[in-house]
Order: sequence, then C-alpha cells, then structure tokens
Amino acid sequence: MITLLRWLVRIVAVAVALAVAAVLLVWWIASRSLPDYDADWTVAGITAPVEIVRSNANVPHIFGATDEDVYFGLGFAHAQDRLWQMLMTRRASQGRLSELFGPRTLQVDDLMRRLDLYGHSSASVRALDDRSRSALEAYARGVNAWIELVSTEALGRGAPEMFLFSPDIAPWRPADSVAVSAMMALQLSTHQNSEVLRARTSSALGDAARLSDILPDAPGTGISALPDYAAMFDAALPAIAGVSPVPPMAPWSPPGLGGASNVWAAAPSRSASGGAILANDPHLALTAPSTWYLARLELSSGGVIGGTIPGMPVILTGRNEHVGWGITYANLDDIDLYVEELNPDNPEEYRGPEGWQRFATRREIIEVAGRSPVTITLRWTDNGPVIPGSQWDFGTVTPQGHVMSMAWTALTDFNTSIRTGLEIMRARDIEDAREAGSWFVAPAQNLVIADDEGNIAMQVIGHMPWRDNDHETMARMPSRGWIPENRWLGVTQFLANPHFENPESGILGNTNNKTIDRPFPLHVSFDWGDTQRITRLERLMGARAVHTRESFVEAQLDTVSAAARNVLPLVARDLWFAEEPAPPGTRERRRQDALALLRDWNGEMNEHLPEPLIYAAWMRALQERLIRDDLGPLADAFPHFEPLFVERVFRDIGGASAWCDIRPSTAVETCTDIARVSLDDALQWLEERYGGAIESWRWGNAHEAVHRHPVLGDTALLSWIVNIRQSTSGGDFTLQRGATPGTLPDPFLNTHSAGYRGVYDFADPDSSVFVIATGQSGHPLSPYYDDLGELWRRGEYIPMSLDPDLARAGNIGVTELSPR
Repeated sequence: MITLLRWLVRIVAVAVALAVAAVLLVWWIASRSLPDYDADWTVAGITAPVEIVRSNANVPHIFGATDEDVYFGLGFAHAQDRLWQMLMTRRASQGRLSELFGPRTLQVDDLMRRLDLYGHSSASVRALDDRSRSALEAYARGVNAWIELVSTEALGRGAPEMFLFSPDIAPWRPADSVAVSAMMALQLSTHQNSEVLRARTSSALGDAARLSDILPDAPGTGISALPDYAAMFDAALPAIAGVSPVPPMAPWSPPGLGGASNVWAAAPSRSASGGAILANDPHLALTAPSTWYLARLELSSGGVIGGTIPGMPVILTGRNEHVGWGITYANLDDIDLYVEELNPDNPEEYRGPEGWQRFATRREIIEVAGRSPVTITLRWTDNGPVIPGSQWDFGTVTPQGHVMSMAWTALTDFNTSIRTGLEIMRARDIEDAREAGSWFVAPAQNLVIADDEGNIAMQVIGHMPWRDNDHETMARMPSRGWIPENRWLGVTQFLANPHFENPESGILGNTNNKTIDRPFPLHVSFDWGDTQRITRLERLMGARAVHTRESFVEAQLDTVSAAARNVLPLVARDLWFAEEPAPPGTRERRRQDALALLRDWNGEMNEHLPEPLIYAAWMRALQERLIRDDLGPLADAFPHFEPLFVERVFRDIGGASAWCDIRPSTAVETCTDIARVSLDDALQWLEERYGGAIESWRWGNAHEAVHRHPVLGDTALLSWIVNIRQSTSGGDFTLQRGATPGTLPDPFLNTHSAGYRGVYDFADPDSSVFVIATGQSGHPLSPYYDDLGELWRRGEYIPMSLDPDLARAGNIGVTELSPR
C-alpha cells in the first residue's frame, strides 16, 4: 500500500509538473508576439525617421517628416497591436473565413461573395484622388513593414491567434483599407431587416392599424397607407415562421442592433468657457479587443487625435487644432429589396421592365477547412445582387417562383468614403469639414462639427437613393423589381442631405433620432434609431444655461431611462395602491413589494439597484404577452421592448388596446389584466434566476457588458482569458446606452454600447478627454488588453492632448523607425 501511495504521489507530481510546464510553454510562445514598444527598427518605405511615442495609456503619438511617413507609422502601430483584427476584417470582406474556420462560417462567406464588397473596394481605389491613394499606400507599407519584421525577427507570428490558425498573410493593400470602410457600412446597415420585418408583419396581421402599433413611426407627420404585401403577388408567400439566428462570426448586426451613437455640441453662447464643446460616443457591438483604437498623428496641417479603426488611416471621431468632429448613424434608408420574377420556362432569366432578361452570373469556389470546396453561382439583376432566401430571412417574404435582389449604396465601384476621413483631418473650419463630407458614400452618418471660431454644425453625409415619387412601397417593404417606378434613378446630390448650422438655441445634438420631416422620396428615412434618448438629452441640455466639459461628460454617463419614466406610470397606474394587503410569501405580496419599489424609483438604470431589473423583466414579459397570440412564431422577431408600442396600447391610440385581449380566449382581457399577469411572469422568472429576496437583486448582475473575442470568445478553454465582462449601469434607452439582445438565456446583457467616448473643449483643447471600452492592445497577455476598460466602466477618461511633451512624459516606450 505504501509503495502504491508513493507511486501515486510521483504520478501526480509529474502530471502537475507537466501541466505547469505546458502552461509556461504556451505562455512563452504566446508572449513572443507581444510587441516591444521601445525598439529601433530599420524599415523600407519611409523617407526619413518616424517616431512613435506611446503614452502611459499606450496611445501612439506619431511624428514623421511627411504625411505619408506618418500614415506609415499609423499602419505600423495598428499592425503591432491589432494585426489579427485587421486580417479577420479583410478575410471576412473577401468571403474567406471558411478557409480557417470550416463549415460554420460558410453562410457568411456565401453572402460576402454575393455582395462582393471586396471587389467593389478594389475598384474604388481607382476612384480616389492621388493624395488619398498616396495615404493608403503609405499606410499599407507600414502594415507590411511590421509583418515583415514579425517574419524576419521571429516575433511570434504577430498575434497569439496565429499559432492556432496559421493563416497565410498576404501583404496589406490600399483596397484592404477601403474594404474595412465597407465592412463598417455592413455592420451598421439595418434597413434590409426592417423591410423584411414589415413585410412579414403585414402578412401576419392583415390590419394596417395594428401594423402601425407594433412598428410605430417616430413622432411626426404620418405617411399614406402602404399596400398589403401579400396582395402584390399572384404567387403564395411562405408560411409564417420564426426568426433565423445570426450565423457565427457574421460581420453584420442582429436586427435592432445596428448603428447607434450620441453626439452633441454647444456654441460659445451656451458654453461656460466661451469656446465650442463637442461630445461623441459611437455605439457598436462590444468586442475584445474594441473596434476602436486611439491615436494621434502629427500631419503637415497640424496634430490630429481621436478614435481610429485598425485598417484605415483616418481619425473617424476626434479633433485637430481647429476643428472637432463626431458621428452618429444617420439611419438613412440606403437599401431597397426587390422581388424578381423568374421566367418559368428559363430560370436563368428574370422579368425586367421590357420583358425577360438574363442574369449576369459568375461562379466562385469557397475553400472550406476540413471539407471539399463549395462552388456557388453569383447572380445579378439590374437592381443588384441576388441574395439567397437563407440570408436575413429573405426567403420568408419571397413568393414562389421569385428571388430577392438588393440595391445598396455601398455596392459601388466609386466608394470614396475614406477620402472624407482623410480630408476632415486637415480641416480648418466647419466649411472644410462639410466639404470633406461630400465624398462620403456609406454608411450615411450625421457629422457634427465644432471649430475654434465658435461655430457648430450638423451635416448628413452619405449617398441618398434617388427614388421615384410613385414607388409602390416607398422602400418600406420589398417591391416588384420589374416595375420602373420602383427602381432607383441614381443618387441625389449632396445638397439634398440635411444640414443644420449655428442654431439659435446654441445646441446641436443627435441620438439617432429623427432629424428631418420631409415627404418621400427626400424623407431620409422612415425607420429611425431612437425616440427616447433624445428626450433625455433635450432635458439635460435645457437644464443649464451654459455647459462645461464636465456637464457633457455627465450627460454621456447619464443612466436615467426616459422610456421607464414615460411608460411605467401608464402600465402600473391601475396596479399601484389598488390591491388588498397580502400575507408574506404569496404571489400577491411579491407583486406588491415589486410595485412599491417601482413606485418610488426615478428611472435610473443603476447597476446596484433591483428596480431596473424588475422594470426590464416586466416590460419584456408584457410585450411578449401582448403580441404572442397575434403573431405566433413571428413574435420572436420582436425581442426588444418598444416603448412607443406599449404607450399606444395603454393609451388606446387608434384602438391599440385590442392587443390586450388574448385572441384564443373566450374572456375579454383588459390591459390591466395583462399588466398584472406579465408582472407575475417577470417576478417568477427573476426569482428562479436570482433568488427570492427582491431587495438583493441587482441590475448589474444581469446587465454585464460582455466584450467577446469574435473567434475565441465561445471556446470553453480560452473564453475566460480573451473575453472581458463588467457589471454596468444604463440600458437600451439611456444616454449611457447598453443595448441588450432581449433573448434568453441572458436577455439583459450589455452587448452593444459606446466603445469610444470623447469630449472636446475648444476653449482649452488640451483639456479634452477620450477613452475606449477595452485597451489598445489586441493581445490577451498584454497589460494594455483591458486596462482602459475599468476606466470606461467607471465613467473615467484619459487626456486627449496634442502636447508632444505631455505624451513623452511617462511614456511606456518610443519606437524609432529609420529608413532602410
């Protein structure tokens, strides 16, 4: 027995030693790809030495003799910190993810090949001016210089993920940077989902009044009635079904979680400091590392600092010495879906305005790891590429004998959007910045500008489709592709895009809310991104005669839900104080305790409180109760609580209270009945999830910000290393927005939020501040992988100064690049 125990001890000791050795070996291999920020390198592609000074937050400040050398330095820094992120974005745009990840990304590659974003990006390089092309070429040389050093100096393949997947790394090209811009357009675009959802809901309800309840328009002038979708076609539509999940690693957003942002500016008349102030926080899906990367460039026109996206040599939101700018998604309707009728005698033809005509076609091969290659046939109509019914649930609204094509402003060989970013960095005033915006194509943005002369302006930038006044669905649902009135006539002139400058109020702002009320076809959009946050912003901006940098920061971090303040009194009005006291431990007493908490709550979505969790669960359960009997499986397409819908129902606008009556039941349910039972549903779910003590429930436990690694984030072994999770305040309708998926098992996770925050004060520009949601490095073993994330969670910032001495003070390293 003693001998056996000795051998067991020896075996365990050896196993532990081997495990420790394996961990150390993996750590050593992975750490080889950590860049040395205090190194000197001799590289080809620059005319004179380039200096990259890393501040104590690892923000590179890049100095060079020419603008091209500075762009080279930015490409070098981006590749040092985010090479894997850049390569994956490029690979996704090319439809080549399956070469690494196998069949699970085949659906993504199929769609990307059909959209041909990379082909359009390659062609668009030729449409750029010489100065823009020169910048892209210099940036590409910088990226390639780091890739070459990784190879020749054995620097760990450039990223730890490379040891797992070992992709061949092709040199970076100018087209790759244009493709990154196009991929941002894809991530933000949601109008294809809106058209499909409206068509499906129209078919399911068959009642225009109820359609306007569940898919309400933003407040303002209404529109004329649309045709019933099913009635437009002789062929039958597919039966009502549920919603298809977004495929793994898809570079587009789930419905309802596309583009979002906040931006506002104050003129000197509303600024305590006497200079213009601007705040911006663009919202994207949370990832680790963040989409955003902070940088400062010293160009010939002066310093410029702000948020970049690795892969592009531009400051997308930030400031130079004279101008500050911020962006929000404009929600401009830049997509149309077309139902194309197939020739029953020849499926290679589709109906055009003049009769049958042939599809343009091309065959492509998708290489798939671990499986035989897949050959697909790409098809185009005059309206755009044909998209299979499996993508975006297009098949659910495509009649038999038809296919769906898609027109989108981003599908062009003349995408000069990146030129806007390059030119705005050199702007001297708001007019220069507006002029730079004229080159922007997609995704359309609200560009808010402030300059050191005290001017503020907002300009919608991006191409707006030129549609016929007689378009049969006004682009709100798919239309028949062979009818001339439904087809695009081109794009409108830049002058047609809305513009606002130096308003009398001294304040400009946008939270993705409705910006203009114009009739179709110059309407900009029918589907806006916000109706709630804007009311809170108006209140905060109007509460002070003058504003400061600190008041703008306070507004960015505001967690009061305007939706909760508006809707909760409507829903709970017949439940508060209306019931007899109930003994402890009963369902009635639990309901009364929850109502008592909500009665005294001010709508603040604070992570430490139970009230936000009770409210969010109640509204989710309430909407589910209201729509499930009417929509059946299509109710799954409405995972997000819609305040305007619930408000219409409980105010009985246009007979909307009909939603409260459950169709299959013989009784007539009232809205108070549905409110009561849905509250019980919510409390039961919360008790099963978080225990029976209501006072111990915490919103932050359910509303964790999840920064997930796009590739390794779902792997059991590595997810705890590469993912970042943080308890957060805010919610779907707060200025500190933390949008939720709405779906089980974790409906209230914070998955879509402000990855970048910045506040720029032109009375004291070097007091400006910014921050991103994770850290600068994309390497999980780097101390700069998540160091800014805790500041972001706490609502803190880092200095945004153009003072080179401040950058050098306490720097973590200075990289010297010398010309070969």
